[in-house]
Amino acid sequence: MNLVKVYTTAGDLEAEFIKGFLHGQGIEAVISQESVAKTLGLTVGRLGEVKVLVPEEQAEEALTLLKAMDAGEFEDSEYPEEPNDE
Repeated sequence: MNLVKVYTTAGDLEAEFIKGFLHGQGIEAVISQESVAKTLGLTVGRLGEVKVLVPEEQAEEALTLLKAMDAGEFEDSEYPEEPNDE
């Protein structure tokens, strides 16, 4: 499987958010960061960059979804209700 970069951010938290958003839309995503940055906890500059990667065949859909998210198209989305096990 060939992975391509669809998003770059300066920290783990935003990268995890983007990964989760894409997973919620049915797109497999993974996070990639330089190992030295992860080891030393660097969050600035190029060493602090975190990349979100998706399979090449899903890249166009992922980019479309990310643009829609940036445009605010998902702001009023409803979350599915969790089952009540009581």
